[in-house]
Amino acid sequence: MFILNRVACVGGTVVPRCTALFVRHFSACRCLRSAKRRSPYSSVDSERYSSLVKSVMSSRISSQTPDTLQAEDEHVYGPVVKAATPSSRPETRVPKTLHPFLHFKETLETEEPESGPPARIVLNRADRPLVPSVTRILQQTLSPEQIFYLERWKRRMVAELGEEGFKEYSQNLFRQGKLFHSALEDILSSCATRENTNPPETSEYPPEVQGYLESISHVLSDVRAVRATESAVYHDTLNYLGILDCVACYRGVLCVIDWKTSEKPKPFLSNTYDNPVQLAAYAGALNNDANYKYQVEHGLIVVAYKDGSPAHAHQLSSELMLEYWNTWLIRLEECTEQRSRLASTSFEQKR
Repeated sequence: MFILNRVACVGGTVVPRCTALFVRHFSACRCLRSAKRRSPYSSVDSERYSSLVKSVMSSRISSQTPDTLQAEDEHVYGPVVKAATPSSRPETRVPKTLHPFLHFKETLETEEPESGPPARIVLNRADRPLVPSVTRILQQTLSPEQIFYLERWKRRMVAELGEEGFKEYSQNLFRQGKLFHSALEDILSSCATRENTNPPETSEYPPEVQGYLESISHVLSDVRAVRATESAVYHDTLNYLGILDCVACYRGVLCVIDWKTSEKPKPFLSNTYDNPVQLAAYAGALNNDANYKYQVEHGLIVVAYKDGSPAHAHQLSSELMLEYWNTWLIRLEECTEQRSRLASTSFEQKR
């Protein structure tokens, strides 16, 4: 039933009257009904684009090229959300003992040395059979996260290439790297002993390395005063050794130079993983080694590409080298602690 209020005028007086009306089949929805909007996608020919949708959804090749394995993992699975409270976050670790990066008994030379072949001190393992190398120390002190991504990469490569294929792939990478460093040593040595500093033609070297040499050609044009190539360094106080790639002036600054090869672009220093730590370790050993009469504060990491695309050159200032030197000291302490635990465990097992 619907109550309708009506008014009537009687002798100039307004008198309200109520009239009861019985209403059937009344619907408020009918009053609100409007024309249905047409979807802009309703007229799309879905059959025409079905193949495109399937190809996009099923493609195994990403349109992005992650710079690191971690970035690729986050691209596929999403970023890792860490909900650690401020009180539980690890504090920045510092070395227990701050060994100096520079050896203050030596002076920092800025003038170019006399012309002559660069130094090449051969590593004699027989003299120091138990001294760990920089590479070995870094391998033994990888973080759990680094180990995870390296193992995942290896499993993926084995799945694609098989065990034998992955072994052959690794051997080819090692062989190409060895040929590349051998060609570089020849180029740098010949430039140091010739008045003409232009490097020789890349056609003189194996085809496998010509792309890499073309890649670093613009870097080599800025390299002068080569002082050492493929030369051994030893830190007698911290007891470690290594073989550095090169010591030379790059754009007027004396640097320890590390030549790297890569299949993926590495435009940022962060893409080079532990290479800056390795470089700081070599420089610190050189500064403490009596075979070298000069000190080096700066570093340079050059990443070469097989397709000949311009190499990325990452120059490390003295401030950055000090930061990575402290990181190296921490890794060195971790390695020493690992060796102590292993020795203690071995001793307990023999008792």
